[in-house]
Amino acid sequence: MEEDAFNTIDQESSEVLYKIKSSKFFATVFPVKTEADVEVAINKLRKKHHKARHFCYAWQLGQHYEHYRANDDGEPSNSAGMPIYGQLQAFELTNALIVVVRYFGGTKLGVGGLISAYKLTAKMAIEESQISKKLITKPIYVNCNYDMMDQVMRLANDLNLKIISQNLELDCNFEIEIRENKYAEYFDRFDQIYGLEVSKKPPEN
Repeated sequence: MEEDAFNTIDQESSEVLYKIKSSKFFATVFPVKTEADVEVAINKLRKKHHKARHFCYAWQLGQHYEHYRANDDGEPSNSAGMPIYGQLQAFELTNALIVVVRYFGGTKLGVGGLISAYKLTAKMAIEESQISKKLITKPIYVNCNYDMMDQVMRLANDLNLKIISQNLELDCNFEIEIRENKYAEYFDRFDQIYGLEVSKKPPEN
């Protein structure tokens, strides 16, 4: 994985099913960006699978993979959440939640059996997902008079940058997205143009 890129999913996966010794494991991968998104997804599954005993999950958030959590939801410690989380790591996925719903079939699987089942079901769900690679970006904010507008847009075009937003009311304000590993270089390219005000922070209203 490139240093300024990350893997994620854009759409909820289709639900997969794994059966072993009469236990059923259903798994789904959800795109999430906040812990509130996680709660919404889990509650959705609790309504769908209202007779299930365990809703085990793991999530990872942040472009730099900086936040994560794993939950065994009543299964033996580290037998469910961490094996699921291990698959997020294996596929280098972030801004993603995997939930594995288990219906107990009456035969105990043992800790080793649970670890294997949760790991495999999480892997199956990821393999049903459309993984997309995204670049880590940061914005710059450019302010200028109208006579400089074409220069800003031309430079953004030459550097193949995306203009996230523009406000052309009293003067011209642009928010421009820059790939992280080019940020310092491209920030300077704008900053060196006389007549442009370039900032790393959004203008105050």
